[in-house]
Amino acid sequence: AAPTAPATAAAPSGEPVPAAAPAPATLPVVTYDPAPAGFPADPRPSDATPLTEGLTPTRKVAAYDAPGGRPLAFLAPTINGVEVTVPIVERRTGWTAVLLPSATRRIAWLPPDGDWATVPLRDQIVVERRPHRLTWYRDGHAQRSWPVSLGMRGQETPLGRTFVLGRTPPPEPVYGGVDVFALGAIPDDPDAIPPGLAGAHIGLHAWQDDDTLGEDVTNGCIRLTRSGQRQLLDEVRPGSVVLVVDALPTPPPTA
Repeated sequence: AAPTAPATAAAPSGEPVPAAAPAPATLPVVTYDPAPAGFPADPRPSDATPLTEGLTPTRKVAAYDAPGGRPLAFLAPTINGVEVTVPIVERRTGWTAVLLPSATRRIAWLPPDGDWATVPLRDQIVVERRPHRLTWYRDGHAQRSWPVSLGMRGQETPLGRTFVLGRTPPPEPVYGGVDVFALGAIPDDPDAIPPGLAGAHIGLHAWQDDDTLGEDVTNGCIRLTRSGQRQLLDEVRPGSVVLVVDALPTPPPTA
């Protein structure tokens, strides 16, 4: 369904809180490289309900595969020098589930009393693959829509929920001189990506021209007009959800 109104999952009351198993210091830290295996799938990857709260670690936090489950990695306050904010997708018996960075359609569970702060998230970006359209929502209301270029056959832009991980200067002139939003998602088939892009995340960025808008020509990234990208960079904070679907049941009013 199209985004309509913000919603925040509440933690059930009266249930015992599963204890957190000690996290070995030797666990890997989630970085820009693909996240460790074993984390559960996002149970609602195509849910268009806005996620209105993000979580920012203030020190390394152990990430588990379930409430009271196995610790698999640490979530650090920064990745590649960029402050990390991850959207909260669920709360259960004192534990908090977040979208996992450097993974596609995966979540991690964080134990109670973790070292983090919460921040409000007002914005959501919805990308529709069939109409090649990106719509920016604020507080559940569509603000602007733009045509986009998306991933070519075999390197399709991954479906599901991800989020804005951070921004980086344009690595090459073809990006139109506008900063790039790196997203939390990685390609569905990393082996299909050209060697020069190995290890790259899915990105939201501008291009040197708008000739291919509306076409499937990228290596999985989302190409936007330069003016549209500048507006999103000005308005949308890291941690904001980016949802990729085939099409919304009803076109947004800004389409």
